[in-house]
Amino acid sequence: MSRQRVRKQPIASINVVPYIDVMLVLLIIFMVTAPLLTQGVKVDLPKVDAELVENSQQEPVVVTVRRDRSLYINIGDHTEEPVEQQILQKRVSVLLNRKPGTEVLVRGDHQVDYGTVVSVMALLQQSGVPSVGLITDPPVGR
Repeated sequence: MSRQRVRKQPIASINVVPYIDVMLVLLIIFMVTAPLLTQGVKVDLPKVDAELVENSQQEPVVVTVRRDRSLYINIGDHTEEPVEQQILQKRVSVLLNRKPGTEVLVRGDHQVDYGTVVSVMALLQQSGVPSVGLITDPPVGR
């Protein structure tokens, strides 16, 4: 019997250096663009020296009342567009049915009259919200 030499094939390996380079470039792109993605409605909040509220596990529902009395809510697809009162009520009640412990906060422009903010709070209460918090900005010297 003749012995044949068996030639061993080298194990195939993948060069991962280019993948690491691509990953680092993507990481830098995401780090630069993430702060630019924050959306919101421009509101001049009243400046009040108030106690900070502890952060809960869930993101709170924020209802914004602008100077022109238009209402905005931070849930749904179009958070930068004003909503009607009935739509606001439906969205809040549906969310509270899904997540009962969700915190609800109101951001009212400092030039909006007190009655408008109170009517929004009453509207939220009719939607099933047990308690409503108010968002303010800290005073300048703080």
